[in-house]
Amino acid sequence: MDHIWRNKYGAGYRRLPRPVVVRAYDYGDGYREIWHAHEQAQLLYATNGVLRVLTTEGSWLLPPTHAMWVAPGVDHELHAVGKVALRSGYFEPEVVPWVHSQCSLIEVSGLLHELLLGMLDEPLEYAPEGRSALIVPLLLRCLEQATQVRKSVLPLPQDRRLRQLCEQLMGAPHDDSSLDGWSDRIGVSARTLARLFRDETGMTFGQWRQHMRIAEAIYRLAQQEPVKQVAATLGYSSAAAFITMFRKVMGTTPQKYLRT
Repeated sequence: MDHIWRNKYGAGYRRLPRPVVVRAYDYGDGYREIWHAHEQAQLLYATNGVLRVLTTEGSWLLPPTHAMWVAPGVDHELHAVGKVALRSGYFEPEVVPWVHSQCSLIEVSGLLHELLLGMLDEPLEYAPEGRSALIVPLLLRCLEQATQVRKSVLPLPQDRRLRQLCEQLMGAPHDDSSLDGWSDRIGVSARTLARLFRDETGMTFGQWRQHMRIAEAIYRLAQQEPVKQVAATLGYSSAAAFITMFRKVMGTTPQKYLRT
């Protein structure tokens, strides 16, 4: 809530029972948690299944090997892809000063995994000298030093014409049309489309399309769709060609990326 409304209507800041707490949520396939925001920073970590997170920046997909920082006050929506076991951490802003206004994706180490799950065995208002209180300093150190994942978000542009292009392409991810081809469909020059892609997404048209295809692939693979079928849907000539592209961009194969 904006400070103006908080001051006017007297909505005081509600602190957590402790500066760091971890909660567990289990969602069925297709579950949707509508747009909302938290006053604290949030860490989203799905130990099973894949979680799609929508923000005003774009769309994020979280496999069990990654977690997502959601900065305080950022509107977001959650979609469960398959059965999702979500372990969510909440952090008062003063204990995570490295978290800024933008969201980010991080790699989850084995130690970080165990620390997060270890805090679930105690109440939210754990004893000041209890096990969770001892876990917190190491947990914060692991989070601060965690490796950030680049190219983790599929950005959505604001320009109406570019959104039209992106919407159509997301509906037909196999479409290999060039910018010249899209220019004829939308009535905007290819040069203008190329500039808009760079300005509004930070990517070239080719990079955005590739990133969109990877996001679509992760979604389909998480639903147990065969790799060969996913490759065909995305316009690749073979499963091998698709796996090669995925490994080149993501640094690993689709199967290893989604492993629990």
